[in-house]
Amino acid sequence: MKASFLPLLPLIGLLAVSCSSTSGLTATVVQPVQPVLIRNDHNVVLQAMIDSKQTSATLEALEFSLAGTDSVDDLDTLEVFSAGPKPEFSASTRFGQQAAPATKVTITGSQPLEPGPNVFYLSCRLKPTADLSHKIAATVTSIRAGGRTIAVNQQPPATRHRIGIALRKHMDDNVHTYRIPALATGPRGTLYAVYDMRRRKSRDLQEDIDIGLSRSTDGGDNWEPVKAIMDMGAYGGKPQEENGVSDPGIVIDQKTNEIFVFAVWMWGKPGKHQWVGDGSEAGYEIGKSAQIMMVRSKDDGLTWTKPENMTRKLKKEAWVLLAPAPQQGINLPDGTLVMPVQGRDEKGETFATIMTSKDHGANWTVGNPSFSGGNECQAAQLSDGSIMLNMRNDHERFRAVFVTNDLGKTWQPHATNRNTLIEPNCNASLRRIALDASRHILLFSNPHTQKGRTHQTIQVSFDDGRTWPDANHLLLDEGRGKGYPSLSQIDPQHIGIVYEGSTADLVFEKIALSELIR
Repeated sequence: MKASFLPLLPLIGLLAVSCSSTSGLTATVVQPVQPVLIRNDHNVVLQAMIDSKQTSATLEALEFSLAGTDSVDDLDTLEVFSAGPKPEFSASTRFGQQAAPATKVTITGSQPLEPGPNVFYLSCRLKPTADLSHKIAATVTSIRAGGRTIAVNQQPPATRHRIGIALRKHMDDNVHTYRIPALATGPRGTLYAVYDMRRRKSRDLQEDIDIGLSRSTDGGDNWEPVKAIMDMGAYGGKPQEENGVSDPGIVIDQKTNEIFVFAVWMWGKPGKHQWVGDGSEAGYEIGKSAQIMMVRSKDDGLTWTKPENMTRKLKKEAWVLLAPAPQQGINLPDGTLVMPVQGRDEKGETFATIMTSKDHGANWTVGNPSFSGGNECQAAQLSDGSIMLNMRNDHERFRAVFVTNDLGKTWQPHATNRNTLIEPNCNASLRRIALDASRHILLFSNPHTQKGRTHQTIQVSFDDGRTWPDANHLLLDEGRGKGYPSLSQIDPQHIGIVYEGSTADLVFEKIALSELIR
């Protein structure tokens, strides 16, 4: 695990505390805002930078308090690692021995300190049974170096690390990279996370990519082994790396419990990309135009149909591309299924819209493009019955937001269109969440910055997306990841999120609504 985002100097959202100087030794403690994850061998809890002005000194002990931790029983082990002068986590050099969790922990060793900065990390490993509603906190209470104790003048920590799950990691099941998650909840409470299984490399299509599924029947506490639910194999005699499928979108009929998963398939065209140039072309021909595929399940995700090619039924012949938006679709009160989609028009320019079904997925109607220059998108129904489409925006670093009152035939810009929700040009997630029979909120998650895919954040709107109060922002992970998130309501008290995090390919967290609407 690399933590290149962890600085020697404090940043916004980090707690930095200077320790008193003793014989030329000073120390600074920095706490990153990031989750600690079940299945990760190492989770950074804090960084201690000891600056030595001496030509020779030795670190002898670090003492920590875990008094702010909800339950030390969630922890398996604690370790301290030396990173030398660089602010990047490395587990190659351990200071002292592993320690059993306790409210107070002292780790002793003998580590020569070089002149200048010496960076150490406190890392923890969680038990598989760790409680996803709990948080981990740690502070440095003293440092002994050069035969003396450096007292720590430190207030209670600003960061309590949320417990999550490393749902998918690099090289799990020999898959190089997992990307592009979409999370959904079925009427029986089952959670479904679908995503790219990028088997050889981290790159997009064209590559050897299948659509994978992780399934949970207990609200996200435990997940079944991954299952590939869309794999085009060696179709047409071409190798797997020329038969990739990617960017899954999922919608569940809450009345019939049937699940629909869509993805885009490329055949041939090695080295091409469906969003660039002739990576996809007008028409319907396999091998020229990228195809939109669908699989279905009627038994709660246990078994799946063979991939069905929907291109001729959905795509306009003149369009260069039609693909699902990699997110969860929605159900309207009258049973209409709404699935966000994206594409490239006859000029090759990107667009976003929705497709709808009024007969439980037997037939689908694709709407008109809402905005030229938008692509990956999410839909939510507003109080007046209209549908909001929130889009990745190719033009500037603000989200594009449009609204339709006629299932995508016509669109009008929302008041927040291209001026309110910031983004670094990345996918995002929008979800309507019911609080009770008469009240709802909108949740929005993305990397909350215009510079890079850092600061994965959930925001809340109480007024159908017109405002997003700062007081209701929840920062999940300030580190750099691939950035794609997907939200879903687990039960009346909790939401779940799967996102591309800084310390695992796909991270799952379970969050109480009370944390968001406080």
